[in-house]
Amino acid sequence: MLNITVWNENRHEQKNPMVRDIYPNGIHGTIAEFLKADGFKAGTATLDEPEHGLTDEVLANTDVLVWWGHLAHGEVKDEIVQKVQQRVLDGMGLIVLHSGHFSKIFKTLMGTSCDLKWREADEKERLWVVAPNHPIVEGIGEYIELEKEEMYGEHFDIPQPDELIFTSWFEGGEVFRSGCTYKRGNGKVFYFRPGHETYPTYHNEQIQRVIINAVKWAQPVKRERPIYGNAKPLEEIKGGK
Repeated sequence: MLNITVWNENRHEQKNPMVRDIYPNGIHGTIAEFLKADGFKAGTATLDEPEHGLTDEVLANTDVLVWWGHLAHGEVKDEIVQKVQQRVLDGMGLIVLHSGHFSKIFKTLMGTSCDLKWREADEKERLWVVAPNHPIVEGIGEYIELEKEEMYGEHFDIPQPDELIFTSWFEGGEVFRSGCTYKRGNGKVFYFRPGHETYPTYHNEQIQRVIINAVKWAQPVKRERPIYGNAKPLEEIKGGK
């Protein structure tokens, strides 16, 4: 059974009654609930817990970390980001959701600003599947349509994705690379765009299915990391030093 940790800064839920009404147990609670229903062992961690809930023990026992943040990216301690980065390099999967594009951990792993255009206008989003043979879209049709979402628009300042899974179209005319995979060290990273806090996006069964599929895809490969640094030769080097 995979061990999943769902991390959420948990600030909108404390400040905005609309968000509390949509996610009474927090965004993290909603995501953990549908992951548990699909057979995963899912726990949660939040910003205001000691070490942001990401202690050495929690990270060591996490196969895939799901990350949602927005208001408080700057409050995440750099030493915790470094620990999460190292766990990804060692093989832990990372699923970054919506405004997590600006999180310290995502920007650290991407090495770019991860900036984009945005607009809140209650507009329709259509997420087109552009990699229909990918396991992340198993059980998904040609597109997912959301009645209302926040717009994210290109240019999205990220490295070229290893794989592009979704491209979104918005009612106002913009498009966006909404599902992107990366490999970092031994780990896998998936960025998935939808999930603005004032919309019930994470109650949508198709969005849930994508996250469930992504967690399965991102699970660690059972192998040690390569050994780096100065290496002794495997064979005799004739005439060498």
